[in-house]
Amino acid sequence: MAKDRTAYVCSNCGQESPKWIGKCPACGQWNTFKEIKISADTGRKAAANAAASTGHELRTSRPVRLREIKGSDDRRISTGDEELNRVLGGGLVPGSIVLLGGEPGIGKSTLSLQTMLNLCAAAGSTMTILYVSGEESAHQLKMRAERLNPASVELDNFVILCENSLESIFQQIKEVKPDLVVIDSIQTIATEEVESSAGSIAQVRECASSLLRFAKTSGVPVILIGHITKEGTLAGPKILEHIVDTVIQFEGDQHYMYRILRSMKNRFGSTSELGIYEMRQDGLRQVSNPSELLLTSDHEGLSGIAISAAIEGVRPFLMETQALVSSAAYGTPQRSATGFDQRRLNMLLAVLEKRVGFKLMQKDVFINIAGGLRVTDMAMDLSIIAAILSSNVDTPIESGWCMCGEVGLSGEVRPVARIEQRVQEAEKLGFQHIIIPRYNMRSFAHKKLGIELHPVRKVEEALRTLFG
Repeated sequence: MAKDRTAYVCSNCGQESPKWIGKCPACGQWNTFKEIKISADTGRKAAANAAASTGHELRTSRPVRLREIKGSDDRRISTGDEELNRVLGGGLVPGSIVLLGGEPGIGKSTLSLQTMLNLCAAAGSTMTILYVSGEESAHQLKMRAERLNPASVELDNFVILCENSLESIFQQIKEVKPDLVVIDSIQTIATEEVESSAGSIAQVRECASSLLRFAKTSGVPVILIGHITKEGTLAGPKILEHIVDTVIQFEGDQHYMYRILRSMKNRFGSTSELGIYEMRQDGLRQVSNPSELLLTSDHEGLSGIAISAAIEGVRPFLMETQALVSSAAYGTPQRSATGFDQRRLNMLLAVLEKRVGFKLMQKDVFINIAGGLRVTDMAMDLSIIAAILSSNVDTPIESGWCMCGEVGLSGEVRPVARIEQRVQEAEKLGFQHIIIPRYNMRSFAHKKLGIELHPVRKVEEALRTLFG
């Protein structure tokens, strides 16, 4: 029988070493190696017994020729939530393990509990779901379930287990025989084979590995809920993200009603997808058309506001960009961006200073993306610059105008991807004018549109088109 051993794992990237090292050779971080105890048989027998008792066909490993493998996609389990299905790539894959992360209080447990209750109600008696909670009592979960879905108290196929021991969880899995398992949260689960407290690197690693072994051998999908550290990363070693098949992150500002579900890693689909929700008293509501909610109708006559046609994942939507430019009161100008990359803001200000000739060196610049969203689309550059100039000269942009385009260091407006979808979204919402990169005009050579296109090649042309 193999003996237990001690290893050192980098908490930043998951690199393993037989001895302690000051600097990680993989990621270059200092003092990130933590000692963990690796048990040779941790969770193996418990996971195997639980998998054998679920009633699903066990998946055993054996050599197989590539031509013998069927090319058809795995049957996916629809969660009943279109936004979650889109982020997962079409639904849950049998035997997969999904990690859902997010800040405290953002709504991870609400999202998972609401989705599982709706799934149970839709599936009827054909699916049994085991919801394991290591943080809340059964009474707390029932009160939340009644608020999210009042009819859920009558469901016989939704089973709640309040337990922190991994061995006890596997024992209950043998008795319940669930079709889907939810662990809330992985940082509260501990195994007796590891001599450390719950939430430590060793416990998180070994518990996740045992749950992965159970999922792969039984074909039962497992959803893990994970915490976020103060640095904004998933708690536990980075190897936790390597173990799971899919990593999705629930993010947003607690002071706003909108939440974004973003895919960070997906072995069964695209990582460019996102879902948008609205937090309400009775739970989360799917936002099918975010453009109408992200645009306010009372900004006419106000300076410093520009509308951008952005794309996140495969979904186009229009966003409101707000800017405020004022004289620096304390000598050193401030640069602040909410929902936008501040380093890119500094680059755009340098382009305005050098290429366009606007003197913003002694002025404070504040940028905000309305709705509390965080965007990474480079096509937002043109609207950021337009909003800054509008606030600087205190001249509002006329209603009915929107824009998209990436700005280069030479002041040129670079082409953007999927321009047709952006223009169609702007046209659908009633905009009459849109500024686009000149290179993208090739896509509209023989098309008739109900919106007027204004192609530009440089930032000066775009500003001249807006302000004359």
